[in-house]
Amino acid sequence: MSRGRLTAAESAEAFRRLEAEMPGRTATAKGPKDQPDPFRSVVACMLSAQSRDANTALATERLFALADTPDAMLLLGEAAIARAIKPCGLYNMKARNIVRLCGDLTQRLDRNVPATREGLMALPGVGRKCADIVLSFTYGQDVIAVDTHVFRVANRLGLTEARTADETARQLERDAPGFARRDGHFWLIQFGKAVCTARRPQCETCFLADLCRWFAATRGDGEPA
Repeated sequence: MSRGRLTAAESAEAFRRLEAEMPGRTATAKGPKDQPDPFRSVVACMLSAQSRDANTALATERLFALADTPDAMLLLGEAAIARAIKPCGLYNMKARNIVRLCGDLTQRLDRNVPATREGLMALPGVGRKCADIVLSFTYGQDVIAVDTHVFRVANRLGLTEARTADETARQLERDAPGFARRDGHFWLIQFGKAVCTARRPQCETCFLADLCRWFAATRGDGEPA
């Protein structure tokens, strides 16, 4: 059953409190998985899908030790890429998409990774989540990228009411107040890691409890009211 969404005023208040309590974008924020350039950022983001952070880090380290440009990846070949990224899972599909991505970049885009959502999502293996993460972290655009933490937090609080990460992203893009768009991803992800955790959310001491639709529905005990 729907728990309802926050009003526009409540949503703005929630983001103001998040701004006050959570760190925002820092000067050292880098691309996904700390990659130093757009190409490696988008590849690392592709590898992170349905993969634990430690496995993604190992896969990216192994792959970029062998090749770190589109041309070098194409020379490496799909089979060698698959072997290198095996720790991250779904490695055959990801290797195939990486080869197709590199083909697009070298043949169609003059080796330039697009800096728009539409351009990124036109690349093989890049969905809305990956595109927004690259836009936010790598290109510094005012985008609230939706990862696992943001998806959970936004829908628990009532900032959004969506069944998928993509729909959550669309609702945040449409409804989040303007002041929250630059750092909103960072506030929400840190809140999700520190307070609104997946298994044991700290509802009783949470600074958003009085606004939170999930807390109202569960009385803070994790069970529906």
